[in-house]
Amino acid sequence: MLKRFRLIKQSLLRMVISDQWPAYRKGNIEQARIVKRKIIDDLWWYQIEYILAFTEPIYSMLRMVDTEKSCFHLICEMWTDMIEKVKAAIYKHEGKAPEEESAFYSGVHDILVDWWSKSKTPLHCLAHILNPRYYSVNWIDEVANRVPPHHDAEMSDTRNSCLRRLFPTTDD
Repeated sequence: MLKRFRLIKQSLLRMVISDQWPAYRKGNIEQARIVKRKIIDDLWWYQIEYILAFTEPIYSMLRMVDTEKSCFHLICEMWTDMIEKVKAAIYKHEGKAPEEESAFYSGVHDILVDWWSKSKTPLHCLAHILNPRYYSVNWIDEVANRVPPHHDAEMSDTRNSCLRRLFPTTDD
């Protein structure tokens, strides 16, 4: 809905400042006054841009995983990228440095982590670890302190958990 508002912003502005606006507001003059005040308020539009900035990465990830396209092996990386983009948008808006604390980001992060904890499976991590892309020098050097998946303790623990579930006996 907010994307649509942004898309038709100029039309909405023309509508509320037009000479015909009084004809639209016959039903409820007070409500029409509130609508006009919001439409011409730059702060309101700034808030819409901010909301879209930090929700767009979340929305994009959800759209990507909710397709017929094979992306199971990419979910862990998409998750990490999404979290970083959300953090960047919130920190930019708040004017904070990456090492500073943000109460709002912490709340959003907790919600996203809770969702991820309920959604992820050990198979996601196994698919991530088995993807050769994540062992290339280009991918590793793309982000500071990035390591190959088999050097990530959490990924390795999850991989081992998945393998134990798939192969319960050592003979398997």
